Amino acid sequence: MANNRIKRQDVDEKQKWDLTDLFETRDEWKKELESVKADLAKVTKYKGKLGNSAVELLECLEAKEKLLERFGLVSIYAELRQTVDHTDSGRQKDAAIADAAKSSVFAAMSFVETEIIGMPKETLERFFEEEQGLTSFRKYLTDLQDRKPYALGEETEEVLASLGSLFSSPYTVYNRGKLSDMQFDPFIDEKGNEVPLSFALYAGKYSSAPSAEVRRNAYESFNKTLNLYKNTFAATYATQVHHEVTMSRLRKYESVTDMLLHGQQVTKEMYDNLLDIIQEELAPHMRRYAKLKKEVLGLDRMTYADLKAPLDPDFKLETSYEEAAETVQEALDIMGPEYSEMIRTAISERWVDYADNIGKSTGAFCSSPYGGHPYVLMTWPDTMRGAYTLAHELGHAGHFYLAGKNQRLTNTRPSRYFIEAPSTLNEMLLSNHLLANTNDNRTRRWVILQQLGTYYHNFVTHLLEGELQRRVYRLAEAGEPLTASVLSEQKLEALGNFWGDSVELDEGAGLTWMHQPHYYMGLYPYTYSAGLTVSTLVSRQILDEGKPTVEKWLEVLKAGGTLEPLELIKKAGIDMSKPEPIRQAVAQVRKLIDQLENSYK
Repeated sequence: MANNRIKRQDVDEKQKWDLTDLFETRDEWKKELESVKADLAKVTKYKGKLGNSAVELLECLEAKEKLLERFGLVSIYAELRQTVDHTDSGRQKDAAIADAAKSSVFAAMSFVETEIIGMPKETLERFFEEEQGLTSFRKYLTDLQDRKPYALGEETEEVLASLGSLFSSPYTVYNRGKLSDMQFDPFIDEKGNEVPLSFALYAGKYSSAPSAEVRRNAYESFNKTLNLYKNTFAATYATQVHHEVTMSRLRKYESVTDMLLHGQQVTKEMYDNLLDIIQEELAPHMRRYAKLKKEVLGLDRMTYADLKAPLDPDFKLETSYEEAAETVQEALDIMGPEYSEMIRTAISERWVDYADNIGKSTGAFCSSPYGGHPYVLMTWPDTMRGAYTLAHELGHAGHFYLAGKNQRLTNTRPSRYFIEAPSTLNEMLLSNHLLANTNDNRTRRWVILQQLGTYYHNFVTHLLEGELQRRVYRLAEAGEPLTASVLSEQKLEALGNFWGDSVELDEGAGLTWMHQPHYYMGLYPYTYSAGLTVSTLVSRQILDEGKPTVEKWLEVLKAGGTLEPLELIKKAGIDMSKPEPIRQAVAQVRKLIDQLENSYK
């Protein structure tokens, strides 16, 4: 049962991240939070004055940036403390305090963007000529001007900004239910033992267990609990979707998809290309992969619970976190001294939290506050697969570490469309490193399987999340109610279209819309496939060309958010406005499955 897992206070210190780099104590954090709120006046004193002169506009932007940097550290501290223990009421309270402060801070400063959006283009161009310091804000300012057709009045924008914590409540409710309230029954393993289950343990360990009995029993117990919460979670997700649809209509976008893509600076064609081409062209190869697993493992049937089954279950690369971290460091040395030093510091100075404890968020992420260093959350699974998760999240860390060093806060973050490219590239580099250092056929096959795991995660799991989102937004805009049964039916249909008759799908498969928080983050899931498409091609270039490609890629990372995603990716030599890169990435998956099939002949 859940109480067999350890509590946060019992976790070994070395497995926890060190948040004292942000604030030494909670009291210090609380003091800074109050100080930030008090210093809001340093920004708000410019209200109504931004059109007066270039100097006042620049002073306001710089004051706002400084305040946002400070508040970013305050907000992330509360968020990180809660994310490792959602059962702690004190941490919940602090996160709520920070969230409420975020709403008030952003509401108070909303006038900045409203006034800039309303500014005549000619005035802004004149300001650029009069004040050289404004040029570093050029993309931010011109991006705001692009929102002019969709902007509401100043008072309305301020009200909407003040409701930020309300608008983010579906995400909070989802996580609270998933991480604080859900309790999973233990399941029986192949030896007849009762085994405790959690969200993190199912996703990170039991869904890919060698034993079919373990996988299927864990899956049954997991879905039994999900089923109890499906109606509440469906209502929560429906609230999120209806909020987005309502906002798109208020702002007079053609659709909610147009609104969300506008924020990413991505065309509908780029969005649809990824969803359509990968589903159509990858599906036949993944069906081959599923049938190969069924044959090799001697399964009576290929169920949805078996999709992540290890193809060579007797071959185990169990390893400690410390050993895997060293391997990741070696694999990423190819990225040059500055990047490599950052990786070593992240490992040695506890930027990574890899414990499993009650109340900890599932999955993995990297949080990179400007003015501080990145923090990585994951749950260590005791296998080398965890090295891929670590490499992935350190890819995010390296990206924002370099962007933060080379860009001002306003220009640090690129479009979400690009975000998963640096992370998945690190997974590719880890595979290249492992293959280069072994001649053992089984080890090489294991690495191919890990590569396929990356493609499965991004080109299948997340892409089909993206397909569900596309369907859900269409239904919502047509006035269809988003009930649990509708969401499960749509998910099952998307899964069935992709897997065909190669996999048996049951009601539990339909509940996978409950697994991830990505649905509460706009059009996030499909961007994993964009990033992996880019990293697939860049990793091939690094193998072929070495240092010149690495240096070109580092410049892309350092550029941060100074370019729109299409132009940013073109700096790496890839044109994502065309379907060819996507097809080349799918072809790489086909080659891996070909190699896998040949290894069993």
